[in-house]
Amino acid sequence: MTLLSTLQLAQRWLAEDRDPQTRRQIEALVAANDTPQLELLLRTPVEFGTAGLRARMEAGYARLNQLTVISASQGLAAFVERAVADACARGVVIGHDHRHHSAVFARLAARAFVDRGIRVHLFPQIGPTPQVPFAVRRLRAACGVMVTASHNPKDDNGYKVYWENGAQIKPPLDEGIAASIEAHRVPLSWDVDGIDAHALVTDVTAAMLDAYYAAAAQLAQDPALNRGTALRYVYTPMHGVGAPFAARMLQAFSLPPYVPVPAQIEPDPEFPTVPFPNPEEPGALDMAKAVADAQGIGLVVANDPDADRFAAAEKQRDGSWLMFTGDQLGTVFAAYVLEMARARGIPDARLAMVNSTVSSRMLAAMAAQEGFYYADTLTGFKWMANELAALHAQGYEVGLGYEEAIGYMIHDHVLDKDGVTALAVFVQLAARLHAEGRRVGDYLESLYAAYGYYVSANSYFVCPDPAKMDRIFARIRYGPGAERTAFARAQGEPPLRYPRTIGGFPVSYIRDLTVGLEIGDVDRLPAALDVAGAQYQPKFPVSASSHMITFETRNGGRLTMRTSGTEPKLKYYLEVRNADNDRAAAARDLDIMARAVADELVQAAENEL
Repeated sequence: MTLLSTLQLAQRWLAEDRDPQTRRQIEALVAANDTPQLELLLRTPVEFGTAGLRARMEAGYARLNQLTVISASQGLAAFVERAVADACARGVVIGHDHRHHSAVFARLAARAFVDRGIRVHLFPQIGPTPQVPFAVRRLRAACGVMVTASHNPKDDNGYKVYWENGAQIKPPLDEGIAASIEAHRVPLSWDVDGIDAHALVTDVTAAMLDAYYAAAAQLAQDPALNRGTALRYVYTPMHGVGAPFAARMLQAFSLPPYVPVPAQIEPDPEFPTVPFPNPEEPGALDMAKAVADAQGIGLVVANDPDADRFAAAEKQRDGSWLMFTGDQLGTVFAAYVLEMARARGIPDARLAMVNSTVSSRMLAAMAAQEGFYYADTLTGFKWMANELAALHAQGYEVGLGYEEAIGYMIHDHVLDKDGVTALAVFVQLAARLHAEGRRVGDYLESLYAAYGYYVSANSYFVCPDPAKMDRIFARIRYGPGAERTAFARAQGEPPLRYPRTIGGFPVSYIRDLTVGLEIGDVDRLPAALDVAGAQYQPKFPVSASSHMITFETRNGGRLTMRTSGTEPKLKYYLEVRNADNDRAAAARDLDIMARAVADELVQAAENEL
């Protein structure tokens, strides 16, 4: 295949693109002879993966725009028609958030599906992400599409795909869809006028939202207590879509309404009061805390912009604010879900909970003590939701799936994270604790007393240079020095030379899901060892296209480092459990290991990160 020149790529784009805004961008770059920028925008198409598409909104095959959305939708529609039985009759569910261009992207997707004779179950107005996977399951649709970039910066958007079971796609479906997109790359129809009234398009908003709230309300425990609670709490949707949906969900649980953060309550795609619309970011809830402080309120709750994530902060007795980590909230939800399951008479052994492998091991400790089924999965709800769906098919009751990045799935009506339901369940628990004279922080302390103390520090380094990212991980795997392993692999492959200590703590376990290795008792084995055998293969799938390494240390530490699939970040997840519940010792070890990540492993200063 002949490689097109930069100018030929630009000419092809201009021949295909009918959006005046993105056409002008490419025309201006051609006129300026800006070859580097044209190459950046046009040479490498935006990659379709298990997360669907996510990119900055601007011109070019490498970005998200009307042309790339049409191409993706044409390819997805063709693939679904071939792969899913009765796809045309079962249809596709399509929804969108409030970001710039989301509404037109959703309708361009709808056009591509109806042009193949596939029904479209449309949410024509802005809405939360969980409504789409819920509707896919409830309607038995062939697939679902949600146009959202979740909590990404304002200039980004995304195209999230759900399969017929209501869960996000996982390999190898992504590869098949990507190939179909390439085969149907040339956009055929740009006409969205009247698409909402098309004979194959149905507005499902009222029916699906009624069913969604009714399904979630099955988790309401004590409507009388909820209705009579004196608990007050502040809520922010972070300029996103969540406010009316959160309000109705709280009403379904008979809970009192929230106190809003006025400057953040309305949907605004500019996200004017926060640099990053992510409740996890430091300072993101400062405005909500200020509203709470001004009104003497001790609880703040939040959704991210598409309302699939949930965050909370609580004022403690000393007047300080406790910002719950994603793992702390996951542990609280797990204990409360266990309580609710027992109240319904579900045997512990029939209850299933999962979390991602980068999330806290406290859930595993809880399962070992209480007797419910536990599994960890690869990072991402596509793995957790599909795991829970498989367990449900085996007769288990779905209890909880969670990831440390404030994502929680509390029932199987939505096979994805659902921040709206999580919010109501959390407020319900807080209301009960309030009636008992307790806080959520007290509840968490009781869990530490029962299952052990775990402390975590999750963060990231921004690294937009893929070559530098590869060099960092290569040094971790193959680095110099005497205090390294010398693991021999198949003939012709270099030995794996991982560090044998991190921050001075002996490494006891290594799992590398990039090269395919899982080995325990590292510090008790010879440094030189043949690891080519099948016994050293990981239980999780291996992918050479991304980096992911986990270390455990003898002091109760666990560190996972990985590249992000949607952002130019090297992420790390660090946790320490102190066997004697010595919090000061755990915090000290955590600090030592966090500094070792930056200085020894990533070499952040040397790499200018």
